[in-house]
Amino acid sequence: MAKSLFICSILLLLNSFLSFQSSATNLAYSTPFDRWFFKVFGDENIKSVHNGTVAKISLDQKTGSEFVSSDIFLHGYFSASIKLPRNQDTAGVVVAFFTMNQDIYSRNQDEATFEFLGNVKGKEWVVQTNIHGNTTIRNSTSKGREERYTLWFDPSADFHKYSILWTENHIIFYVDDVPIRLFMRTKAIGNYFITSPMYVYGSIRDGSDWATDGGKQKVDYKYAPFTAAFSELILLGCPADPIDLKPYCIDEDPWEKKVPTGLTRKDITQMRRFRHKFMTYSYCFDKERYPVTPPECFVDGREMEPPQNFDPVVFGGDPVEK
Repeated sequence: MAKSLFICSILLLLNSFLSFQSSATNLAYSTPFDRWFFKVFGDENIKSVHNGTVAKISLDQKTGSEFVSSDIFLHGYFSASIKLPRNQDTAGVVVAFFTMNQDIYSRNQDEATFEFLGNVKGKEWVVQTNIHGNTTIRNSTSKGREERYTLWFDPSADFHKYSILWTENHIIFYVDDVPIRLFMRTKAIGNYFITSPMYVYGSIRDGSDWATDGGKQKVDYKYAPFTAAFSELILLGCPADPIDLKPYCIDEDPWEKKVPTGLTRKDITQMRRFRHKFMTYSYCFDKERYPVTPPECFVDGREMEPPQNFDPVVFGGDPVEK
């Protein structure tokens, strides 16, 4: 009875999105890479091309590479069109687009992430989304909220758009403007929902110990360098002061007017179809990691059955320590 009441209350929250605006389309707010991002590591493996509209980042035997936004944000819409490495075998090569504040909150970091987990020739690419709120690095594997999916296209053949919408009450992940995951703020989540400012990152790293087949497939550097390209980078949000972390949004030009504010009925239908067809793993069904189902699971009562092709994941390492 209690479970049914919980599901009903969540569905009421979900239906409340229907009064909001349309999906994430036609946003022309690309951010110049050289002006709004800094190199974190692997400087020689980060190249800005096409007048700063495209950033190419590489992994070789020496190092991977990573960049970060110059601003830190409290809520926003963050997007990148990404083309993954076009190599014969990219097993163990992890490309990520994510928001995080580990450098500021080292003991209780927040993170919302897209991670591409490498690929063995002839197999489908796997993309993972993950959410961390108030989580230590050491506990990130046991406390992660991972989901994994295949895609309806080859992400290494061309650019495709990956977006994260983070508001006070929900986080939505999009692929080519199709919503694929909704994570809502509820009383049951408590302080797990992300409420602290985060930077925006892009990276490529060696994830041999965990990424592809739970770490069974390692990076083969005879195919190096592995290069991913990021374009149409969008940073629309409320910047925060990097010292006191207080937001200073411009009231005359609020970022919310330029981005989707929730899900339409069409969005919800698309999301359900995607998850039914392409989701292969959700922490909500992983009884080994979570003997008791986390309270925020099953936002939609129709998702109470495991995915058709449910694939229990063995984490060979820590997916957050990229």
